[in-house]
Amino acid sequence: MLKLINAGLGRTGTTSLKAALDRLGLGPSFHMFDIVGDAERLRRWERIVCDGERPDWAAAFDGYRSAVDGPCAVYYRQISEAFPDAKVILTVRDAESWYRSTHDTLYQFALRSAANPPEPGSPQARLFRVTSAMVWDGLFGGRFSDKDHAIEVYHRHNEEVVRVLGADDVLVYDVQQGWEPLCAFLGVDVPREEFPRTNDTASMRQRIARAAGAPAATG
Repeated sequence: MLKLINAGLGRTGTTSLKAALDRLGLGPSFHMFDIVGDAERLRRWERIVCDGERPDWAAAFDGYRSAVDGPCAVYYRQISEAFPDAKVILTVRDAESWYRSTHDTLYQFALRSAANPPEPGSPQARLFRVTSAMVWDGLFGGRFSDKDHAIEVYHRHNEEVVRVLGADDVLVYDVQQGWEPLCAFLGVDVPREEFPRTNDTASMRQRIARAAGAPAATG
């Protein structure tokens, strides 16, 4: 049963948030990486995103106490309705740095897959199908390369989350703020160790390369 939903888009500190939630006892935390590494979950999300299957949200998040990144950012409204008692966090960062980070990591997987299509039916091809339908062609309308448009969508998404769910019920949170606002929102004690900082651009490129079955991008 989900206790917390993160509605922030990828590259807004979602992996650091996942690590923090695990530390605070709100794990395991669902992340897009759980789809990348699991054939059955990938099939489930293909059916939801690409084939229009009515989601069984309880089954989709079975075994998880929180969800960050990936699908929950796009489907936050429906997931919140399915788990009405779950708290909601909206991770944010400076829009220019968000675009640059996303362009240099996640979007490169999309460009590489479009230029050199993976073998049909392979995990890479199916993952590209899901991410394209959900994010690149879905949320960004096939125009992510248009920086101004992408940033406008980013701002609109963040504003919509707060408007739809209510400002009093959403923690707008930059992971650079560390433990204090997160722990205050969750009503838990602040850990003594440093807040986790994970998944920088270089490590994200490595992860994407493995998912795509290709050498890591450099530069």
